[in-house]
Amino acid sequence: MFDNTTCTKMGSIWAIAQGIFAFVAPGTSVSFLKRMLEMNFENANQLEARDSYFRQIRALGVGLAAAGIAGYVIEAVETGGDADEGVEDADDSLVSA
Repeated sequence: MFDNTTCTKMGSIWAIAQGIFAFVAPGTSVSFLKRMLEMNFENANQLEARDSYFRQIRALGVGLAAAGIAGYVIEAVETGGDADEGVEDADDSLVSA
């Protein structure tokens, strides 16, 4: 169904989307965290996120998106590089002759 290359590219696309979402809407991440904490702690809904926490979430989003882009590019280059192997071998034989 999916080969390893497809799964890697899909994971990279997910990381890019998640990173962009974290950068654009860090408040959603904070509200999700509050809901998770409310399950196990009392008065978790009274927690207030500081501005520095929002900056940290945005920075993590940028890093995640950058990692996703890098992963996608690396995978695309490696799968595209298989077709060029014969061409490089032919060029090497011309240079050495």
